[in-house]
Amino acid sequence: MKQSIIIASLLLIALVTTQLTAADAAAGKNKSLVCGSCHGADGNSNVDMWPNLAGQGAGYLAKQIKDFRDGKRSDPSMNAMVSALTDEDIDDIAAYFSSQTLTGGAAKEEFIELGSAIYSGGKEGVMACSGCHGPNGAGLDAAGFPQLSGQKVAYVITQLNNFKNNSRTNDGTTMMNSIAANMSDEQIKAVSNYLAGLH
Repeated sequence: MKQSIIIASLLLIALVTTQLTAADAAAGKNKSLVCGSCHGADGNSNVDMWPNLAGQGAGYLAKQIKDFRDGKRSDPSMNAMVSALTDEDIDDIAAYFSSQTLTGGAAKEEFIELGSAIYSGGKEGVMACSGCHGPNGAGLDAAGFPQLSGQKVAYVITQLNNFKNNSRTNDGTTMMNSIAANMSDEQIKAVSNYLAGLH
């Protein structure tokens, strides 16, 4: 049984990888012009509430954009912006932003100790973030775990709170909801700030 699950998982990863390599990043650059007004032309946002897309896994980006388009994830601006995109458009846009270099940010000194402790080892019933998102925050695109390093502070705080209050449930499981439910406001703020400087 375990062997069948492993084989099926590997076939699914191979299928997703094949589909993503077929995406056209050059075409995605042209299709992403509207996206750049919030997320930056190269995917490095200039506004703290809008996430960086540069360097994010193409599979993760494509899933999130499709979820906004299909109403599985809710944000009035995003739902409207992507409503007319085809799957090919989305895959191309995701390939473009994934191929860009993240510039990241810096963590405020007062958040590093607690943020690092939670991210790397977990704390007080909160599972370590690094178990899924990697020790350097690069994520694991094949498994659907996004890159968190260098992400915008306000955006991460908002998303963790959305998971905490169950207003975001599009990750395929309730894992993030369960983790965020055990996080205090102080812990959310510390981790979010720590991630901004994790490169």
